[in-house]
Amino acid sequence: MYSEGNETPAVTELRIRKEEKLLVVSFANGESFELPAELLRVESPSAEVQGHSPAEKKIIPGRRHVGIIGAEPVGNYAVKLTFDDLHDSGIYTWSYLYELGENMNEVWDNYVTNLEAAGLSRDP
Repeated sequence: MYSEGNETPAVTELRIRKEEKLLVVSFANGESFELPAELLRVESPSAEVQGHSPAEKKIIPGRRHVGIIGAEPVGNYAVKLTFDDLHDSGIYTWSYLYELGENMNEVWDNYVTNLEAAGLSRDP
């Protein structure tokens, strides 16, 4: 598991695969992750989604079919993604993308569990 004390490898490539609704992120250490747009959207690091504390994190339903329509670099440490539901306020640092990639199954399972517990669906 990634921890903030570790140096995150540099990103060597970011590629949006629109048809598959994926962001492919490749790192200098040779690791590469295929991150679903839905997961990136519902785990957006924006205050709109995360709130200002863990207790304020929002559950975002209905994003099964969301896609990525744009990516804009933020310095040399992050990317700002724009989704087709027009959410665009999250700044995805390389360390956050790496952490999502490393822990994708656990993050996904938590997302689905939280949706179900709230009586919500991935479907629009």
